[in-house]
Parts: sequence; C-alpha cells; structure tokens
Amino acid sequence: MPKGRKGGHKGRARQYTSPEEIDAQLQAEKQKAREEQEEGGEGATGDPKKEKKSLDSDESDEDDEDYQQKRKGVEGLIDIENPNRVIQTTKKVTQLDLDGPKELSRREREEIEKQKAKERYMKMHLAGKTEQAKADLARLAIIRKQREEAARKKEEERKAKDEAAMAGKRLQSLSLNK
Repeated sequence: MPKGRKGGHKGRARQYTSPEEIDAQLQAEKQKAREEQEEGGEGATGDPKKEKKSLDSDESDEDDEDYQQKRKGVEGLIDIENPNRVIQTTKKVTQLDLDGPKELSRREREEIEKQKAKERYMKMHLAGKTEQAKADLARLAIIRKQREEAARKKEEERKAKDEAAMAGKRLQSLSLNK
C-alpha cells in the first residue's frame, strides 16, 4: 500500500457484470419507460420513432449527445463569422469544369518558359546564328584544314615511300641481271 494514502485500485478483486444482469437492467429500464409513456397518455397514437426512442432511452440519450456539438464559452450566445475561415465545399463530378482554362502555378509557368527558351536557342544554334554556333563553325573549319593538310602530307609520304621502294626494286633487279 502507498505510504500515508488510501489504497489504490490495484490488488483489489475485479467485479464483472454477468450478461443476465445486464439483460435484467435493460428490461427494467424498458418497463419504466413504458409506464411513463402510458401515464403521459400518448399510447398507440404517438409517433413510432418517439416510442422506439423511449424504449431504448439509455441508447437514445447517448446518440443525442453525439449529434449535438458542445459549444464552449460564449459560442452559443454570439454568432461569430470569421472572414478568413475557408469553408471547404465538395464539388460533384458534374460540376467540375475540365475544359476551362487551367491556371498554372508560378513554378509551372517558369518551367514552360524555360523549355520554350531552350527550344528557340537550339533552333538558332542549328541555323548558326548564335555566337557559340559561330565559334563552333570556325573551330570546325580550322580542324578541317588541319586534317586536309595532314592527309595531303600522308599521301605525299606514301607516294615517296612507294617511289623509293620501286627504285630499290629496280636497283636490285639491275644488280641481279649483271
């Protein structure tokens, strides 16, 4: 046991209500409700929904409390309308306007503009109108000239080797013929 205090709930024997006892309590409550209804004079002429609610009085009381929102403070006395509060409304599928113009966000607009600018630049680049394209074409022209010169030199060297080889064969054949 805790020091200086009353005993806690732990350690005690738990008491369970049997299903028969619960049924007996419900029957007793229904019987009281019928007696009160007969005294009220409604009888069979009353509304069937009200009769059903009065029969299940313990359940109906709990349901009514769930449906009613509890208002705190002076909310029940004063109606306050907040202009900044956005009330979300659900739209039906038939109310949606899919064909209408869709407003794009800033990021989407910037992305589209970026793509269009890139396409324009590529077209101008392929046409050779940009500075980078002009520099590339000039570099390519220089490289072509260098390759042409290298190919011409290679061809001359190959011809010189062929002539030297032919001259060597002639000398060899002349020396053999002696």
